[in-house]
Parts: sequence; structure tokens; C-alpha cells
Amino acid sequence: MDIDTDTLPAFARGCAVLGSGGGGVVAMARAAALQALEDHGPVRVVQAGELDPDLLVMPAGTAGASAVMLERVTGTEEPVYLRDKVEELHGTRVGALMASEIGGANGCMAVAWAARLGLPLVDADGMSRAFPGMNQTVMQLRGISPTPAVVCDERGRTLVIDRVTGRWLERLVRSSLEAFGGQVASTEYVLRGHQVATATALGSVSRALRLGTDLPAPLITGKIAEADDAILVEGLGADQGRLVRLEAGSEFLAVLEDGRPLACVPDVIALIDTRTGEVVQAEQVRYGLRVGVVRLLCDPIWYTPEGLRLAGPEAFGLTGLQSPPPSPPGFPCRAGRGEAS
Repeated sequence: MDIDTDTLPAFARGCAVLGSGGGGVVAMARAAALQALEDHGPVRVVQAGELDPDLLVMPAGTAGASAVMLERVTGTEEPVYLRDKVEELHGTRVGALMASEIGGANGCMAVAWAARLGLPLVDADGMSRAFPGMNQTVMQLRGISPTPAVVCDERGRTLVIDRVTGRWLERLVRSSLEAFGGQVASTEYVLRGHQVATATALGSVSRALRLGTDLPAPLITGKIAEADDAILVEGLGADQGRLVRLEAGSEFLAVLEDGRPLACVPDVIALIDTRTGEVVQAEQVRYGLRVGVVRLLCDPIWYTPEGLRLAGPEAFGLTGLQSPPPSPPGFPCRAGRGEAS
């Protein structure tokens, strides 16, 4: 499978859905990916089983505020700076790229950077969605070291962080953002080919591409009735008379109806503008928008006790909530079945 200029729009839309209302500005990253694909050709997507066991796999993405991405034009050499430093630190060549998170802008940036580096893109990522924390990864749960980690900017100014935990890595990178102008390119949790099958969220690229053209039925279709202290969706059409509340932070965290959760993090919760078909980010919610509220399952590891401690409701300050059982059961990235809704 390849990602090319024809499949990029669907892939980008799927990444936006998996952003769960966050994950950065997909439109900017899609433009960067389109330019890279036009300049360097399609990106080959490879499966975990195709990787040489000793191959060095570099997860990569950006960190920073969405507002900065809209106002600041980055360069094209950040992936080169990251790759060169990773190769220096590990003493071997990088053989494949992987999205640090498939949700939001970083899914498209992975395509752009793989094209520019001439590397295959692994059909996997670190989260199976977007999470706000750099340490909220499957690699963290599977015991992969987050360091040495590398951050850089478009001028090649580079910072190497070593011998820290994932939580400390998150703190140090966030504290460095001001010095870097609010945005950095980063790579962390670098791993080998034999680790990909058991320490990442598999099938993420394929899933994003599929979601870009085939979304499940929404939990509710309606209009935004309130978008201030609370986000309320008032049902329309077949959902007339229903009212649901969305809890949101950097991403959408929960959907509640009559106090009962219809969806809850680590579920992916997406708003789709029913007039345009575009994905609505949390910061774009406004009164009167007509939307469908979609629920998707995350990688199964996030529903384990360890996964819930790292990225479940209580990790985001939501106590007493849990994701309702999936219907139908299963997770397509690993089980190969259709999307749950």
C-alpha cells in the first residue's frame, strides 16, 4: 500500500477523526504532505512483519500549540535533523519512520517526513489516536525507553534528552517550547523492527485511510446548542428531543446523556460537520453548528488497567466514568473487523 496524492485527502480526514477533537491543525500538515508527495513521490506503507528485526524505527511528530502551527511556517529539514541525530546516537541508520501519533496533524506530518527522507512508513503509531501527553503511548506501556529523545526546530537547533522517564520527558519538552518559539519536531521511544509488532498500535495508517471514506453511524446528530462552559448537542431529525453533553480538554473526553456515558476516553470522540463533512476540532466548536457525534474504539491496550491509569478518564480529571461496552465488539487495527460505533 502507498500513500500518494490521490489517497492523501482520505488519509488526512481519517487522521483528523482520530485526533478526537485535538492533535493539531490537520490542514497545514496535509498541505506539507501534499508538497512532499509531489516533490518526492508516494510513500510506501509497510507492515510490522515486513521489518527486519534489527531495523531502527524512528517515531516522529511535532509538539506545541495549535495556534503556533497556524501562525508559524516551519521548514522542511526537521526530519533530516532528527534522523541524523538519531543515527549518531544509535550508531546505525534509520530504516523506517512511524507516526508518534496518528491522530491529528502528526499523522500527515509522518507522511510528509517519510517522503522527504525516502523511508517507508510503518502501518502503526504510538497511540492509535491523539493524546496530549508525549508519554501516553503504547511504547510506554510496553516498557520501551523514551530516551534518548531528540527535539529540534527548523533552524536545526537541537536538544537531546536522555536518562529520564516518559513523564519527565513530557515535562522537559513542554518547558523547552518557549525557547523554541512554541513548536518543535521530536522523536522519542525509538525502537527496533522486532519490537513494533508488540509495542505499538498496529494498523493505524490503514485505519485512518479507511475512516476517511467510511465513518460509522453517529451516536447523535444535531446542532451545538451551547458552546461556552459546556458543549451541548441538541438532537435533530430522528434524534429530536435528545440532549447530550460533551466534556472537552485538548480533545473531546466524554459524551454524556442523562448522566450516562455514551463514550469516554480512551474512546475516540469526533464531531463531523453534517453540512460540509469536515471534522470539527474542540477549539472550532461554536453555537449553531450541525454535527454528528461519532465514537470509535481505541487500541485494546488502552482499556487495560495499565492503559486506563495512563490515559483513562481519571487521568483527565473525570472520576466515576468509564467507556461503555463496544457494539459490535473488536478493534479493527488488530482484529481486522469493521469499526465499532
